[in-house]
Amino acid sequence: MFPKVPDHHKQGKPLVPNGLGVLYVLSSVIYLFLLHFFESGESSRYPSPALTLAVCILFGGFMGLLDDWMDLRWRYKAFLPIFATLPLAVLREGTPVMATYIFGKIDFSKVTFWIIPGEIIFYFGVIPVIVTVTTNVVNQLGGLNGLETLCPSIVLIALMAASAPDYRILLIVPLISYLILGFFNFNGRIFVGNTGSFAAGITLASYAIIANIEQTLLISILPYIFNSSIILINVLFFGRRAALILDGKILRANHIRSLVTLIAHIHPSTEKRIVSIICLIFMFSASLAVAVALL
Repeated sequence: MFPKVPDHHKQGKPLVPNGLGVLYVLSSVIYLFLLHFFESGESSRYPSPALTLAVCILFGGFMGLLDDWMDLRWRYKAFLPIFATLPLAVLREGTPVMATYIFGKIDFSKVTFWIIPGEIIFYFGVIPVIVTVTTNVVNQLGGLNGLETLCPSIVLIALMAASAPDYRILLIVPLISYLILGFFNFNGRIFVGNTGSFAAGITLASYAIIANIEQTLLISILPYIFNSSIILINVLFFGRRAALILDGKILRANHIRSLVTLIAHIHPSTEKRIVSIICLIFMFSASLAVAVALL
């Protein structure tokens, strides 16, 4: 039913079904549409956060599916998440008040940049940056079974813990469905593909904006940002890409060009152990993010 691709980090390179991230998209969107339906009669707010998040996930899933089909170059797919910001901008989701570490808390509704209202800057400038960066850094940490599912799930849990109860309900089914996919992915049974990683990245960014917890998102995805920084520095300045060496069941690296190769270079180990170490790193950043949000 699903196309199969080789698992390059297993002996014999067995074929594994790819693109099962579409199941995450379908289950999440159906749940959010139903949530919007049952809540619309109780609230006069339209559109609801559930409807906005559903549309964003649909955008992310479609763009990931497009990449799985066409195998787009990075120079093109790096800008695809911008289209997913349209529902957030047009529907005015999120609060145009953002806490920053340099300039303090900025209320974009009360400032003007030259002759451009601050809200326009927030919805059509700041939000696209948040969504594009988050989606790309999530998509860049992959290649090993579990990275594309377990790491986003850890961040999802942190976002739920740091947000108001009214918003947490939005992520119940998305989190459960991604954890189920993560179980099979971690055990080498499936790949979620770019469909899953794009949809997961846009879920993280969109939910953080809707729930107004962008600071929690930033701290939670610091390992993603660190990984992407190493990759981009090596690719843009030295033309070098990360690669792993399979030695029996042990993965090694003779260079440091990503978070994965950093761990495999310092401590060569099995695929599951490397993924577990990276998950622990995300647990630390996610816990720190929740602590900062609550304190």
